[in-house]
Amino acid sequence: MTATETPASEPEDEATDPSGGRTIAVLGEMLELGDEAHREVGRMAGQCGIDMLIGVGGDLVKQTALYAGAAGVPDIALVADNDTAAAYLDSILRPGDKVIVKASRSGQLWQVAQRLTGQPVTGF
Repeated sequence: MTATETPASEPEDEATDPSGGRTIAVLGEMLELGDEAHREVGRMAGQCGIDMLIGVGGDLVKQTALYAGAAGVPDIALVADNDTAAAYLDSILRPGDKVIVKASRSGQLWQVAQRLTGQPVTGF
């Protein structure tokens, strides 16, 4: 084994950046999936080692957030809309952080990514 290999007994955490950056998931409602799938997404966030979950939207996202917290995601925030999500992210992002954005197309969550990357914010 070389110095850069990880022993089989110590798997690398895929969500943890060796430079110290956090993995932040910005999740909106995925309306076509229903309640149970939103809960499963929350559980998976914990299993994947997500450092922070920002939920954008209503009741379905609350389910995701609750299950993420129960699964070990240490920091959770709930916001009502994309503008608030982007402003919050802008205030907390640090060098090395990674942001994952996912929702139904109707949630237009791409607007958060556009704003963070300095692109013009578009609708449908």
